[in-house]
Formats: sequence, C-alpha cells, structure tokens
Amino acid sequence: QVQLIESGMGEVQAGDSRRLSCAVSGLTFTSYAMGWFRQTLGKERELVAIISNLGGRTEYADSVKGRFTISRDDIAGTVSLQMDSLRPEDTAIYYCAASVGFGSDFRRLIEYWGSGALVTVSS
Repeated sequence: QVQLIESGMGEVQAGDSRRLSCAVSGLTFTSYAMGWFRQTLGKERELVAIISNLGGRTEYADSVKGRFTISRDDIAGTVSLQMDSLRPEDTAIYYCAASVGFGSDFRRLIEYWGSGALVTVSS
C-alpha cells in the first residue's frame, strides 16, 4: 500500500519559516520525481516545486522562487519543502505528489497524492 504522509502543518506569522515533510512508503522512491502542490478554496491546485528522481533538477513556481526550497532524502524516503519569508498569500493546503514524469510531464504523470497539510500565514 502506497502512502504519502505530510507533516508540518500549522499557523505562522508573515515573515516566518516553516518546513513541510512528506514520508513516502510502499513504492520505489528513487523511481519517482516528487513535488509539492497547493490549493486554496475555489482555486485549482497549483504546482509549487518539483524535484527529479535523483534530485539533480528542481523547478519552482515563480511565486515561491527564492523563498522555498525542495529537497529529498532517498535513504529516508522523504521529500521536504522549506518555506521562508512566508506571506499571507502562501496560506493553502499543501499536497505532496509522486510522479513518473518531470518538467511539463510531472502533473500529467502523477501516480500518488498525499492527503494534504494546511499552512496558515497570518499578517
């Protein structure tokens, strides 16, 4: 049974940092690119950051470049999102995803999703 379990949800103040983690089990972790998406009420789920299956490549949404950093630990089977200089507009439910594609193919080839972690940024 494949599981993607996010942790690190909570409420922070604008300007603070927060780290999200996603623990993955039940699949061959190194065969998957991993990513983080976020969604707010009434909006589509948007891609935040992705990392290739061997960790050599990353891509970020323009809105988080320079503030968020995605990383993976292939031994522990985890993917993390370090979020710095948080803004109220970063408030969302953050989802971890595992894909057999990368770049423009990542979303289309997602095979597994986590259940989400709410991050609230107060001004």
